[in-house]
Amino acid sequence: MKQNESITYQTLTAINQVTQTEKQRVAKFLFKHLDQYGDTLADILKCLDYACSYFNHQGGFILLAEEKGEIIGAVVMNQTGMEGYIPENILVYIAVHKEHRGRGIGKELMTRAIKFAKGGIALHVEPDNPARFLYEKLGFSSKYIEMRRTK
Repeated sequence: MKQNESITYQTLTAINQVTQTEKQRVAKFLFKHLDQYGDTLADILKCLDYACSYFNHQGGFILLAEEKGEIIGAVVMNQTGMEGYIPENILVYIAVHKEHRGRGIGKELMTRAIKFAKGGIALHVEPDNPARFLYEKLGFSSKYIEMRRTK
């Protein structure tokens, strides 16, 4: 495994006053590198707005891995505001640039996100997503089968 000494990590929250330009930059990265597990650019931007919101019932953070000024990995965590009956946080997005996978960046992002988050964390993962094994190694388990009905 290559050394990751040239990678810098940055956590963005409402306190950082994240600009729309920075949100666009992160959203475009996620849209491109989430592959088949992604959402529309508009939905990703909504999630970033929520993560960087000042409202008491919203919030969270964006964690970036950058190398030479370029995003090579990102995590977006939203606070649920439902302590006790739902985990306090939901990991909405994690992506690593295709050319940088296999360097341990995803594991480092997850480790840092777990440390930074206050309270429990839930995430949704498709059964065929290879990242599922990383989540299990980091202590996540499948407690429920999620069912959805969309209108």
